[in-house]
Amino acid sequence: MTLPALSRFEFSVRDHIAHLVLCRPQAMNTMDPAFWRELDAVLAQLHRDTDARVLVISSTGKHFSAGMALEVFGSSIQMDDQSAEGRAAIFDLLAQLQATFTRLETLRIPVIAAIQGGCIGGAVDLVTAACIRYASAEAFFCIQEINIGLVADVGTLQRLPKLVPLGVVKELAYTGRRMPAARAREVGLVNEVFESPAACLEGAMACAREIAAKPPVAIWGSKQVIDYAREHSTHDSLRQMGWVQGAIWSNANVREAVTAMRDKRAAAFAPLAPLRAFGD
Repeated sequence: MTLPALSRFEFSVRDHIAHLVLCRPQAMNTMDPAFWRELDAVLAQLHRDTDARVLVISSTGKHFSAGMALEVFGSSIQMDDQSAEGRAAIFDLLAQLQATFTRLETLRIPVIAAIQGGCIGGAVDLVTAACIRYASAEAFFCIQEINIGLVADVGTLQRLPKLVPLGVVKELAYTGRRMPAARAREVGLVNEVFESPAACLEGAMACAREIAAKPPVAIWGSKQVIDYAREHSTHDSLRQMGWVQGAIWSNANVREAVTAMRDKRAAAFAPLAPLRAFGD
C-alpha cells in the first residue's frame, strides 16, 4: 500500500492482517483534524487494495482514545450557530465525519477493535462501526458528549442501539456515565474481556488470523449479508442472501477448504479483486 506519511497512526500489513495503531498517547489519542484526514486516507486505500483480509485497530498509552480533540471545538473548526446558513453547514461538516467512520462499516474486510483504557466520546463512534470489539479489563466506555452539552453525533446513537439494549443506550447517553469493560461484555458491546491490553491485542490478532485464513470473497459476502439483515426484514434479507450466494459461489473455494482440512494444511484462497476508480 502507498500512503502519505502518517502522524496520528502507525500502519502495517503482515500475513494479510492490516494493523492500524493510534499513536499519540501523550494526547490521549484524541481526534484532531489530522486524525480524520489520515484515517479516511488509510480506509480508502484499504478498500481498494487486496493484500489485507482483516483490519485490527488498537491504540497506545493509557487510553484507547479520549475522543474529539478540544481544539476541534475551538479554532480548528468554527461552528456558526448565528444563521440558518451557518447551521446548515454544521450538517455538512458532520456528514463528512460520519462518512469516515462509515468507511469502517462498509470496508470490504472485517474490522476488529482492541480497546484499552478509556473509549470516550468519538472513540465510541469509532468502535461501534467495527465488526468485533475486544477490551482489556480496565477499559471503559463513555458517551462523553452529553457531559459537554452536546448530542453524540458521529454514529454512536445510531449504531449502539443495534448492539446493546435500548435502555442501556439511553442510560449512557443521558448520564454520560462510564461503562466498565465487564458491564460492556455483559450487555454485548464487547465480545470478550482480557486481563491486560497486551492480552487484548493478542486476542484480536488471534481472531484476525482465523479470519485471514478463510476465503476472502466468502468473508466479504458474510459481512454484506449480516449488515443488510440488521437493517431489513427477514424476508428481504433471505432474498438478498440468495443473490449474494449466487454471485460469490465458488466450487474451487469449497474444494480447497475441504481438501485443506483433510490434508491438515493451510488453505490457499484468491484475494478480492483490486478496486480502481472509474477511468484509472
